[in-house]
Amino acid sequence: MRRDTWDTVSHLARRFNTHDDERGLDQVQQWTLQVLKIAEETGEASQALIGVRGTNPRKGDSHTWQDVHAEVADVVITGLVTLARMRPDDADRYFRQQLSAKAARFFPAGPDDGPPGDAGEVETV
Repeated sequence: MRRDTWDTVSHLARRFNTHDDERGLDQVQQWTLQVLKIAEETGEASQALIGVRGTNPRKGDSHTWQDVHAEVADVVITGLVTLARMRPDDADRYFRQQLSAKAARFFPAGPDDGPPGDAGEVETV
């Protein structure tokens, strides 16, 4: 069965919440550790990039671009799961709203000049 991206993200968020609840972590502790997980994944993406460029003389060419791609995907997934843990009721809507607001800084305000697939999608809070 194919799941929608946000269904999968929400399922992962619930799984991690359960795990942390069982460990006795309160919500602020859970959110703090989850945000730190983004930093950890970003570090792994950076390490892969250093490895693909061979800029660490001790390690040489230790990674491939495929490794970098996989690590960047981990950063994105971890970010989405973090948002879902912090905003379980509206993470997908909030993300779309934030993406639209950030993208609007780069696209002209004309009706036909927005990003692809954005036609008429205006959300209010």
